[in-house]
Amino acid sequence: MTSRTKVLIPITIAAAIIGVAGVLSVPSDSKLESVEFPRGTIMIDDLVLEVQVADTEPRRVRGLMFQEQLPYDQGMIFVFQEPGIYSLWMLNMQFSLDMIWFDENGRIVHIEQNIPPCKTATEIMACQSIIPNGNALYILEVASGFVNEFNITKDSTLNIISI
Repeated sequence: MTSRTKVLIPITIAAAIIGVAGVLSVPSDSKLESVEFPRGTIMIDDLVLEVQVADTEPRRVRGLMFQEQLPYDQGMIFVFQEPGIYSLWMLNMQFSLDMIWFDENGRIVHIEQNIPPCKTATEIMACQSIIPNGNALYILEVASGFVNEFNITKDSTLNIISI
């Protein structure tokens, strides 16, 4: 066996094990390729967005996994029963996101921009949870670049039209 093969075989086996471990660690409800989310409408400042609503634990776990890129007029809003410190991660995402945490009054408590996806086995092993600086009742995920494109700042506000 050549020295190159001796190196590649263990690396390939390790990558396969890491990939299987990553897939097995995802709860079964989130492995489905097609999950239906209720739809709603929100406003940030004067900008209207159509959102998928993740208002149950299985929907929040699944999130935007395996979905394609979002247009700037769409997003996903995570809705919780009470304010708290809620973290998100980018497991099995296909594109980068901006994330915005809002309190119960629609005020922004935290913004993260251009968070890269965790798709490969190596990325999955190092995939970090994004933890906000304050208690939130809602988290909005939008396409990367949204925050800059629409000048979203800590002074921006969320208004729920229907969710």
